[in-house]
Amino acid sequence: MSLIPSVFGRRSSAFDPFSLDVWGDWQLAGNETSQFAATRIDWKETPEGHVFKADVPGLKKEEVKVEVEEGNVLQISGERRSEKEEKNDTWHRMERSSGKFLRRFRLPENAKVDQIKASMENGVLTVTVPKEEVKKAETKSIDISG
Repeated sequence: MSLIPSVFGRRSSAFDPFSLDVWGDWQLAGNETSQFAATRIDWKETPEGHVFKADVPGLKKEEVKVEVEEGNVLQISGERRSEKEEKNDTWHRMERSSGKFLRRFRLPENAKVDQIKASMENGVLTVTVPKEEVKKAETKSIDISG
């Protein structure tokens, strides 16, 4: 998690050592897909593992991909297709965004990438990455001679 807050209350991933999405908050003016393309994802660490939650309303689980690349990079991607325009239809307003999204997160070394689980309920994708227990260093007493 980034400990550097941004000036306007939004965290920038540019200084987050675990985020690979440096341009995630960059939005081009006039690009109607930019809202969906910048899908927001929460990442929290619990004693048992890491939990990612992404809002993906209206998407089916078949339209979302969760992958691990390069051994420790979690990639979440998907696409919402826009509705086809029928010749007899007259659109008065089109506010729901469409397009592709892709987010990447570098997982810590203690992540068990072979045990990742993902589920989707009510438009929220939850990805759970278990982590290995950190072994506490043992203290060994050394006798002092002399």
